[in-house]
Amino acid sequence: MKPAPRSGRSVRTRIAPSPTGFLHLGTARTALYSWAYARHHGGQFVLRIEDTDVARSSDESVQQILDAMHWLGLDYDEGPYFQMQRLARYHEVVEQMIAAGTAYRCWCTPEELDAMREAQRARGEKTRYDGRWRPAPGKVLPPAPAGVQPVVRFANPGDGVVTWDDLVKGTISIANEEIDDLIILRPPPEGAPPGTLGVPTYNFAVVVDDWDMGITHVFRGDEHINNTPWQINIFAALKAPLPEFGHCPIILGEDGLKLSKRRGAVSVTAYQEMGYLPEAMLNYLARLGWSHGDDELFTREQMVQWFDGSHLAKSPAQWDPAKLAWVNAQYLKKAGDERLAALVQQQLATRGVVAGDLALLARAAALFKDRCSTVVELADWIEMLFVGVRPREEDLAAHVTPAVVPALRVLRDRLAEVEWSAAAIGAALKAVLAEHQLKMPQLAVPLRVLVTARTQTPSIDAVLALFPREEVLSRLRSV
Repeated sequence: MKPAPRSGRSVRTRIAPSPTGFLHLGTARTALYSWAYARHHGGQFVLRIEDTDVARSSDESVQQILDAMHWLGLDYDEGPYFQMQRLARYHEVVEQMIAAGTAYRCWCTPEELDAMREAQRARGEKTRYDGRWRPAPGKVLPPAPAGVQPVVRFANPGDGVVTWDDLVKGTISIANEEIDDLIILRPPPEGAPPGTLGVPTYNFAVVVDDWDMGITHVFRGDEHINNTPWQINIFAALKAPLPEFGHCPIILGEDGLKLSKRRGAVSVTAYQEMGYLPEAMLNYLARLGWSHGDDELFTREQMVQWFDGSHLAKSPAQWDPAKLAWVNAQYLKKAGDERLAALVQQQLATRGVVAGDLALLARAAALFKDRCSTVVELADWIEMLFVGVRPREEDLAAHVTPAVVPALRVLRDRLAEVEWSAAAIGAALKAVLAEHQLKMPQLAVPLRVLVTARTQTPSIDAVLALFPREEVLSRLRSV
């Protein structure tokens, strides 16, 4: 595969999700590849909403798709376009195809189609439409039956082979005899108001859309490979420029089966709610089927620079939550403290915790972020600054022992008087250790348990300095 676009046309890519649910991870990865390819080549990226499944499409799903694209930072140059707003255009093309003899009306009833397939199965044949309403020289068609709304079928070539050079998988060929005359337009439902337009099927609408929108490169999941011959033939029938296709392997779940909406996959925005950063999600998604040498971590700008369409994997990738958490942890460490403060504030708000001091949140984020994989974990640490904690009884019994209580009481009194800073708190702590001939863990661990309800924290003097003095003294009054 050549890195440069083979068509010679200015690059235009698209993502075309169906609003029948959330934007899932596979579609997000396809969107990323399409976006990065367009940006790499100085082209344009288009967002199209394929909403012809009227019964299952919803405004809520559309909004979730838009929110997910925005969160990921996948900015589009055009759109969103909606297929249901383009019905007149599909009908116009259908009529042109009927006039040209590349499409025809079919009046078969569902019952006739069932009987047709049953007879084919009985003869051991592949089930397919038998072309009974397809016009042919010398063929006499029966009169159109009264009361039956026809569909429109594409007159697929009866012989020959459809071949394309796939951007991911290389050369693919499928014989036309393996596919039949696809329905491209269904009639309006019974009882629809006069003038209601029929709805196109996916394989037809997508061709008209890509033609009208000048799409040059189509990245999508390899479940669409079997659709591609129909689409290529429809492009040819319309004498429309053919895009280049790249079919990316599926993403497998932890169980080795396809990750999908119907099999436990969660939405892209759910990962936002779980505390992942968008740049980490993009980095991880990019590596699920594409690589640039041994680079594990890279910026959005680096991906645009590197993503020329090469080095796309031919084999499925497996979703690895542990690897995603590791990637996110690396980005958390590099994230600005003020940005993390705002994210933690939002996360605490979902728990009913009001945390208005962004400067304090930023200081806390700086202290705790190295121990966290997600913003949720970071909020778990910082929440103790705003709500009371309840140490576990076993921790109290193990660490707040009679031997250390006198030192804790002396430290409490010293903390009531020192300057409230990490340095002064640390000095007081060391002085008490020397006076009571204790080692740091003997005093620091019970101090952590009483103030934070944890046995391990970053440097305890830095942690205590985040709290108001009176809150620390209050939590130490139980000894």
